[in-house]
Amino acid sequence: MDAFDQSERIFFSQSSAIIFLHGFSAASHLIWILFLSISLAYKRYMMPTLEKSKPMLKNTYILYYWPTLLSSVSLFFCDLLLCVLNSLSGYGHGWSDLKIVTQLDFAFRTLSWFVIFTYLYIQFSHTSENRYPLLLRIWWAYYFLMSCSYFVIHLGLYWKYLSLPLLLWVYDVVSIIVGLFFGYVGLVDKGQDNEDSHLLDPLLKISSTQNNGDGRKGSSVGEENLTPYVKANILSSFTFSWMGPLLAPKHKKTLDLEDVPELANCDRANIVFTCFRNKLKYDGNGSSNGGEVSILKLVKALILSMWKEILWTALFSIVCTLASYVGPYLIVAFIQYLNSPYKLKNKGYVLVFIFFFSKIISCLSDRHLSFQLRKMAIRVRATLFAMIYEKGLRLSSQSKQSYTSGETTNLMTVDVERIGFFSWYLHDIWRVPLQVVLALLILYTRLGLASLVAFVTTMILMLVNIPLGKLQEKFQGELMDSKDKRMKVTSEVLRNMRILKLQAWEMKFLAKIIELRNFETKWLKKLLYTSAITAFIYLSAPMFVSVVTFGFCILMRMPLDSGKILSALATFQILQGPIYNLPDTISMVVQTKVSLDRIILFLRLDDHPNIVQKLPKDSVEVAIEIVKGNFSWELHSSNLTLKDLNFRVYHGMRVAVCGSVGSGKSSLLSCMLGEVPKVSGAIKLNGTMAYVAQSPWIQSGKIIDNILFGKEMDNKRYEMILEACSLKKDLELFAFGDHTIIGERGINLSGGQKQRIQIARALYYDADIYLLDDPFSAVDAHTGTHVFKECLLRILGSKTIVYVTHQVEFLRYADLILVMRDGRITQAGKYEEILSSGTDFMELVGAHKKALAGLNFVEHEVALDNLVNGEKDGSILCNKKSNQDDEERELENCKTEKLFVPKEQLVQEEKREMGGVSLSVYWKYITIAYKGAFVPLILVSQILFQLLLIVSSYWMVLSAPISEDVRPQVRGSTLIFVYVALTLGSSLCVLIRSMLIVTVGYKTTTLLFNKMHLCIFRAPMSFFDSTPSGRILNRASIDQSQVDTAVPHQIEELVISIIEFLGTTAVMSQVAWKMLIVFIPMTVTCIWYQQYYTSAARELSRLARVCQSPIIQHFSESCLGSTTIRCFDQEERFMNTNFKLVDAYSRPKFHFSGAMEWLCFRMDMLASITYVVSLVFLIQLPKEVLSPGVAGLAVTYGLGFSLHGVVWDLNRLENKIISVERILQYAYIPSEPPLLVEENRLDREWPSQGNIDVVDLQVRYAPHLPLILRDLTFTFPGGMKIGIVGRTGSGKSTLVQAIFRMLEPEAGQIMIDGINISKIGLHDLRSRLSIMPQDPTMFEGSLRSNIDPLEEYTDEQIWKALDRCQLGDKVRKMEKKLDSSVTENGENWSMGQRQLVCLGRVLLKRSKVLVLDEATASVDTATDYLIQKTLRQCFSGSTVITIAHRITSILDVDRVLFLDNAGLVLEYDSPAKLLEIKSSSFAKLVKEYSGR
Repeated sequence: MDAFDQSERIFFSQSSAIIFLHGFSAASHLIWILFLSISLAYKRYMMPTLEKSKPMLKNTYILYYWPTLLSSVSLFFCDLLLCVLNSLSGYGHGWSDLKIVTQLDFAFRTLSWFVIFTYLYIQFSHTSENRYPLLLRIWWAYYFLMSCSYFVIHLGLYWKYLSLPLLLWVYDVVSIIVGLFFGYVGLVDKGQDNEDSHLLDPLLKISSTQNNGDGRKGSSVGEENLTPYVKANILSSFTFSWMGPLLAPKHKKTLDLEDVPELANCDRANIVFTCFRNKLKYDGNGSSNGGEVSILKLVKALILSMWKEILWTALFSIVCTLASYVGPYLIVAFIQYLNSPYKLKNKGYVLVFIFFFSKIISCLSDRHLSFQLRKMAIRVRATLFAMIYEKGLRLSSQSKQSYTSGETTNLMTVDVERIGFFSWYLHDIWRVPLQVVLALLILYTRLGLASLVAFVTTMILMLVNIPLGKLQEKFQGELMDSKDKRMKVTSEVLRNMRILKLQAWEMKFLAKIIELRNFETKWLKKLLYTSAITAFIYLSAPMFVSVVTFGFCILMRMPLDSGKILSALATFQILQGPIYNLPDTISMVVQTKVSLDRIILFLRLDDHPNIVQKLPKDSVEVAIEIVKGNFSWELHSSNLTLKDLNFRVYHGMRVAVCGSVGSGKSSLLSCMLGEVPKVSGAIKLNGTMAYVAQSPWIQSGKIIDNILFGKEMDNKRYEMILEACSLKKDLELFAFGDHTIIGERGINLSGGQKQRIQIARALYYDADIYLLDDPFSAVDAHTGTHVFKECLLRILGSKTIVYVTHQVEFLRYADLILVMRDGRITQAGKYEEILSSGTDFMELVGAHKKALAGLNFVEHEVALDNLVNGEKDGSILCNKKSNQDDEERELENCKTEKLFVPKEQLVQEEKREMGGVSLSVYWKYITIAYKGAFVPLILVSQILFQLLLIVSSYWMVLSAPISEDVRPQVRGSTLIFVYVALTLGSSLCVLIRSMLIVTVGYKTTTLLFNKMHLCIFRAPMSFFDSTPSGRILNRASIDQSQVDTAVPHQIEELVISIIEFLGTTAVMSQVAWKMLIVFIPMTVTCIWYQQYYTSAARELSRLARVCQSPIIQHFSESCLGSTTIRCFDQEERFMNTNFKLVDAYSRPKFHFSGAMEWLCFRMDMLASITYVVSLVFLIQLPKEVLSPGVAGLAVTYGLGFSLHGVVWDLNRLENKIISVERILQYAYIPSEPPLLVEENRLDREWPSQGNIDVVDLQVRYAPHLPLILRDLTFTFPGGMKIGIVGRTGSGKSTLVQAIFRMLEPEAGQIMIDGINISKIGLHDLRSRLSIMPQDPTMFEGSLRSNIDPLEEYTDEQIWKALDRCQLGDKVRKMEKKLDSSVTENGENWSMGQRQLVCLGRVLLKRSKVLVLDEATASVDTATDYLIQKTLRQCFSGSTVITIAHRITSILDVDRVLFLDNAGLVLEYDSPAKLLEIKSSSFAKLVKEYSGR
């Protein structure tokens, strides 16, 4: 008791301050008791029914319940003990005011923890609450801060009065530890958010019950594979030990996505996005009208949806900032201690403990701050990914034209990534000013008025940010705009690479991309050099501030001793952080603002208009009705697309739509889908719809997934539909059947196969109304007849069908025919009714009959009605019978082929490098520019900078007196002059280093870009067939952006970290060499940790990159097929798929963050231990052995001592260098044969005859896929017209690709005019041939640039070609004539018009060899007849090879080549001779076509 009493007298000598402290504590506890009591009473007595009805939820914190209860009891007994001791002291020595207030404080503390204990026991042992109340959690955080404040005050008193009771120290330590535990339990949220718990169950229910098409379940999270972070205890969470299981075994096995645990529910994309969407109220009533969204609303919603994480990270940031300034503040005290003649060991050890404790607190808070910020960035990315994707599904057709896929790809990659990365800089906005203020306060305590000079200097440097920030914003905005333009062209080029290669245009378009890149790099260069100058200014800023401050002190004759100098230097060193981060923060604010502006512009685009009025279900008669309808794709245009529409379709009717090219047939179907903006009138629909687009939209993935399209499997119906769509035989040709993975845009399917898969998808959907846009143009006559009979007439016999067709023979089976011209319905009625009532329909039918005039042996009256009624006439039976042997042979060939073909899919998983990033990648990067000549200069400049910095510090410390009463060794002017010289030298080194790195980085990124793009453009077509464009776009976009800016910056950071660490180690070792005893094993341990960690972390980083491509690819595909997705009501399923892909990307990102902090925490701990040991060595050294100033310098440098900075930068560089690795993967793609072979250059007139000889030709798409063409041998004589026919998938288009060397022969050869085409350059070959491809392609730009991309022809020649291809009149009516705009993919031109533009190209080129691959499939019969006539006139002396399903297109050819489904020549002769042989396959095909 006497000891306690004596301590009390010492402790309470500062009575006024202590009375206030205890009074404040007592009041706080009393208010808390009242609040908690009222809250408990209200919950127990006012809401009893709510507690009973509450569902039993799993308690997230069940592991912490008993520790929380025990901690409350411990604090209760500690406070009770102090209360008793203080009472005894009061009774023994009297009650002063201080003791009364202290007694009240201890009493209220005791009572408050008793109430908390009671509350916890009663509330959580009898209820199912899953979280502690908000009021309790706030109190715990407040108590922790109050305990820390008490501890700091007690330390100050101890330092001043030397003695404090042990019981108070114990109580302070217990309070801090327990308060930290309470704060962790109350604030860390690792489970699902309470406010979002109601969102989780329905979402998981939906996604778990919906099949994603691949048979796997949705996004329900299995407990066994949930991230260990959720269940981690407090020690594991603090030390990141929960990452151990993921890191440990991965040295033996390469990490795969299946090995990465699932995210916690609160971090999953569906929960995060739903929470965000609830916060985002565009109209104030919950609607999501994108037109009113603003940056303010978007940012506000992001903040509100993550306010807990923001507050939590703000707390960490404050603690970390305060802890980092403890060291600079106490350096003077440490120097005074070392200089003191009488050293008290205990006081020294207390100082060491404070240094150590501050570093531990700084380490813990910094690591968890980084982790929580990374976690928040993951949530922001998930939110924005989902938001942009959802908007993409809703975009109107006009909005799509104004925002191309390349621009949206940039949004999903660069802009989302940048906004997510801004989370790192979120708190720097207020943290940097706070750090500056704290630093200046410390300076004021040491240097007095000189700190004001430092403040003014710092403010001037910060104000310089305003013009620099504006300049950076301008450059960044221009850079992103130019990047958009480049990505737009790149995306379009990749989509249409086949046509570019066929036409030998790829180098022209590569030059266009290089030109756009050069324009982009103009802004990149300005941005990089501006950033380098900014970095120079702000790296030099701390030195500049120190020069001005010390200069002012010398000028004003203020005494400078080594303690003040060291304290100032330590403060300047810490100040360097915020000043150095300031330009980065401003740059990131600018970049984030630019990215937010771009995303807002996208979100403000018009949504798909809801112009379709749904009729009530009881209205059984009318299925479709349009009343006084006027529609236009361009609302502001005076020319309407569809005019004066008035018609009604009843349930069960078959409606055919026909008309000439550009008459508005497809627009009519789009109008029924609600895609065309309405000018006036009304559209009414009754029932669900299914849509088959004219341009097939096929998803990447399995064939079965494309057919089921989200519906449950019904085997009987599925098999029936495969049979009806003639897909069974096609599936037998694939090694994996209906589980074959389709390449992007159905690249490994023929046009007919893609169209029939679309039809099968529509049939399986079982809708009420079917809209079919010319689905029979891409299939052969036999297949078309079968599909029409089985699908439209049998399976859909009771459904409402509206089908566009150019096949006149299918019109007679319609209940209503709509004939269109110039956007109007000119005739409507049944076949017989309108045949004689107008000229438009007569023209179509007349052209068809004229085309069939040569087929005299065929009975034109053969009708399909017998087939509808189930009566099979003799000719059809005979046809089936005679084809049976062929089919059996084809099936046998298919089976034989399968025996020898390895089972590999065309589209393989994206290649991911294994193991460490090869040193060769680093070597190639640093030597690709100037052969690495600048690298030594960069290293030398940084080493000189560090040396000059250390020398300047030594100069100031050694030249200044150890205390104010000691005479200085040098004059003040000399002191400051030398310091200025050293500082200017180091600043110059910084400038040189920054400029060299920018110069080398700029040159390197330019060379890598050019090399990768050249290799991609020279890659064989098989590369594009098996590589989704998302993978290429990912490299051209986000990886290229990383190489542009992040990689050079990260290399600079690593060089700075390594040399700074070595410099710090040298200074500390020079002072206390014994530190090496600890330093060496510490370094070895750090290296071991780094090796232990690297394997898994590297693979996690690579997985994140690989998992980003599917998000982009799925987004691009969904935007292209949004019409189909909306029609089938599949938006929710596609959103769920997007959520899964985003989660797959977030999982490795999240665990990579955990792995990073796991390593850095251990590095920091080892560095802190090393630092403490060095301090212990220093306080044990006698004063005579070591100058206190030099020792203080070691302490100053030791404040920033840590190997984690090096490891952090090394791992970040390895993370960033993966972008270089990925670019280099595509910089060494196997190339096509050379474009030009100098020794085999051809005459300008070649080919002069057009003779084509094919000998023993064998072709396959890839080494692991079956042969498509087998042993073909035939001759196409020059000048002849050749027709190639065969069933869909027989290899007709493959033969054409072989002629153009898109596929190199497996065996055999092709000769043109006696020249083996395999021996000549690809450009020489392809530029001398002409082709009209199966898929008509137009590029964004003008009509002129589309018809003459190489700019070789005059306007007169172009107009002549347009007139010949029946487009001249239409173009003349356009406002801009040849300069009329063409949107992305030519969407503002009909399919038929696009084919006519392609025809115009070949008419301009006039080659000796012309290939027509389904060139007129999408035009009406009358236009087809005129085109054939034009071709006969213009190519009378050329070899014309025609592939056509419309038999009338090849009746006048000289020879017919018939291919069977096994890729063999079945027949080859003149049409007349083949028609004479009644059993020939060609005769059967013609008979079937004419009779359907």
